[in-house]
Amino acid sequence: MTGTSPDHPLPVSFELFPPKTEAGIARLRDTAERLAAVGPEYFSVTYGAGGSTRDRTARVVDMVARHTHVPVAHHLTCVGASRADIDAQARDLWARGIRRIVALRGDLPEGETTPPDGYRDAAELVAGLRRVADFDISVAAYPEVHPEAASPEADLDHLKRKLDAGAARAITQYAFDTDGILRFIDRARAAGIDAPIVPGIMPVANFASLKRFSANCGASIPGWFAATFEGLDDQPALRDMVATSVATEQCRRLISGGAGALHIYTLNRAEVSLAICRALGVASELRAETAA
Repeated sequence: MTGTSPDHPLPVSFELFPPKTEAGIARLRDTAERLAAVGPEYFSVTYGAGGSTRDRTARVVDMVARHTHVPVAHHLTCVGASRADIDAQARDLWARGIRRIVALRGDLPEGETTPPDGYRDAAELVAGLRRVADFDISVAAYPEVHPEAASPEADLDHLKRKLDAGAARAITQYAFDTDGILRFIDRARAAGIDAPIVPGIMPVANFASLKRFSANCGASIPGWFAATFEGLDDQPALRDMVATSVATEQCRRLISGGAGALHIYTLNRAEVSLAICRALGVASELRAETAA
């Protein structure tokens, strides 16, 4: 069984998204506090298309930082905004004590266009953020190739541009073909990319929703994966058990393949993410029991 030493736990980070309601924000506070018990390296909070969740993202970032005392990375997209607006947001984030940013190009809301004076892509955004302040910046990587990339080679070239512009690491889009993730990392290393590449892990919270979302973002669902989860949405307790098992096995294989950290897309749910961490031996309460 692959695990981690109690003295050298695997760095894990968790992604959250800003809820639309006050009740959702209250539930998220409880979720974040529970996840904080694992001792994550940081949380990240997503940012809606074209900045559509700007105020809610800022509120959630502040709430999570205040209640968990864990660093929080603020997602920031550049489409639909001028450079001056993005730079002003970055200065405000720095003034609020936020030091981590996940820098993304983002998707424009339908019918809108990017201003001519805006950052054209995430590489330009990273360079702009580095001019504003000494942020710790993460960017996205795509094991299955970004849907808009001209080729896998062009996609890797763009990733290298983002890292060369000043990003510290890349976090991958989720993928369920673990061998494909490891091959992607090997290809990135062969292309001269030596920054950390952190696999993104997506535990299944609702398989029907996951299929729709994956179709939109270009993430494939292997046949074996679909067969494993088909019909389990009507049995949520069993689905969560299976989701924990499948995600834990993927994490173990990635760790065996050299992954030095993991980023878990929690979908604002604590149970499965905590179970994965427990199974991997990275939960703080498990380390305390081992030390005893």
